[in-house]
Amino acid sequence: MSDETTTQPAPEVERDKDTHKKNAMDAIRQLGQANVPQLESNIYCLSVIGQVEGHLVMPAQNKTTKYEHVIPQIVAAEQNENIEGIIVILNTVGGDVEAGLAIAEMIASMSKPTVSLVLGGGHSIGVPIAVSANVSFIAETATMTIHPVRLTGLVVGVPQTFEYMEKMQERVIRFVANHSNISQEQFRELMFRTGELARDIGTNVIGSDAVQHGLIDRVGGLGEALAELNRQIEESRSGGIVQ
Repeated sequence: MSDETTTQPAPEVERDKDTHKKNAMDAIRQLGQANVPQLESNIYCLSVIGQVEGHLVMPAQNKTTKYEHVIPQIVAAEQNENIEGIIVILNTVGGDVEAGLAIAEMIASMSKPTVSLVLGGGHSIGVPIAVSANVSFIAETATMTIHPVRLTGLVVGVPQTFEYMEKMQERVIRFVANHSNISQEQFRELMFRTGELARDIGTNVIGSDAVQHGLIDRVGGLGEALAELNRQIEESRSGGIVQ
């Protein structure tokens, strides 16, 4: 007879292996890679992608940024002591005006250093979000469309409706002018310029054009944006005023 005994793996070990395999397969399906890099960082990345969704739910095929998801993220980043700076990445076609302004106001009122980076596009209500950070960047090939406030769907054709739209438009103009180097008159002129967009009025500015107009601070990419954010963080640590 043999004294050797066969050791059976504990059920918990088998379950852990199965869980690990399942997580790996999920990562491959969703991200195309087996190992998801984990990085502890003092910088929080807030992305505004697709259409800014407000009070109305967009169709399922639309890629959206839901303001009821973004606002708690901003609050959590402001309260988290381990987060020292926020970078806002934009590639948006715009969307709900009031939802966009709410996000922009929250970013502008944060006490921590903030930097925004427009990649691809920062159109329509994405413009106030882009300028709400302490310093704004735009990629060389990125575009920003500036146009008047518009409504879709059934509109009651009464003077009060147009007065409401005009007041909403003035809120956008005033916010952008207060948080960038463009004047209200210049921004309004870009907003109502004719002939540049087919079947529409407004202006499409690309990369350095946005900087020349005073809308965005600098042309640059991710490296430049992070370098500026780290500079602000160091300044904040030393007790300086973040510009």
